[in-house]
Amino acid sequence: MRAAVLTGHGGPEVVNYMEDMATPEPGPGEARIRIKAAALNRLDLWVRAGWKGLTLDFPHVICADGAGVVDALGAGVTQVAVGDRVCINPTIARPDDPALQTGLENQSRIAILGEHHSGTAAEAIVLPQRNLMRMPNDFDFGAAAAVGLVGVTAWHSLITRGGLQAGESVLIVGAGGGVNSISIQIAKLAGASVYVVGSNAEKCRQAEAIGADITINREEEAQWSRAVYKLTNRRGVDVVVDNVGAASLGQSMRACRSGGRILIVGGTGGYAYELNLAQLFSRHISLIGSTMGPHRDYTAFMEQVFAGRIKPVIGARLSLHEARRAQEMLAENAVFGKLVLEL
Repeated sequence: MRAAVLTGHGGPEVVNYMEDMATPEPGPGEARIRIKAAALNRLDLWVRAGWKGLTLDFPHVICADGAGVVDALGAGVTQVAVGDRVCINPTIARPDDPALQTGLENQSRIAILGEHHSGTAAEAIVLPQRNLMRMPNDFDFGAAAAVGLVGVTAWHSLITRGGLQAGESVLIVGAGGGVNSISIQIAKLAGASVYVVGSNAEKCRQAEAIGADITINREEEAQWSRAVYKLTNRRGVDVVVDNVGAASLGQSMRACRSGGRILIVGGTGGYAYELNLAQLFSRHISLIGSTMGPHRDYTAFMEQVFAGRIKPVIGARLSLHEARRAQEMLAENAVFGKLVLEL
């Protein structure tokens, strides 16, 4: 089968297109999906670079997100049938994991497709049936693939962990990333007022087009927390979504109201941060960490997508053999929204 793979750790040159990968066969409780579309996440860049403790079998198929058609079943599969059009929850939990009984399997030891587990950028993938969700017959495969990881991450952080309520205000630090473009729409769907910090005027314009109420151009307002403070009548926002980390958390703290909460869903700008505890406890701020999400949040989010209430934001569609270029575009922040590989 054809696949986009890593042949080692390194730069874009280790992303390669292969045509002779073995086609996997489903085992008990598993289904094989013929992939129609896969999507990239920033995770793909980190996996390519590698880190201490990450051990992969090369060639390693990339990408966490995908959608396609079921074409083979293992023994005991009852939740899907051959011919079903399905989208893929990228969170893999061990079948004997006790966290499956709590419905919060993302708070246990999980694997993510394209990271520790072979990914979706291939003609076929075998997955547990619990990772699959039927999709409407008229829904675009690329759109379904584009929102898996970012959607479950954003929904779990804002709705499940963050408890976002109608009438609250939300600040999203960054406009163009996959999680942020979906967070804007989830916050609007929940009835919140949405402030967005964008890296330039074009990113701000695009954020407004998908629902942002107020945007702040970081090129013009380097101290964007000060701008948020003024725009909220010196109150601050109820919720901050921050997936940048060390480079932005100080300003996120200043932009958050007393008694507000900051959702930390990543650390693209670094992980080490010297926290001012006096600022934390004197202003009653809650720091809430969140990553990925359980299957029930994936299905809740995708139901909103299929109903048309949330629109997948796709920056570019490329073919499978263009996976290397797609990773270069991702690293360059060349598009607003997601990069999709179509088979």
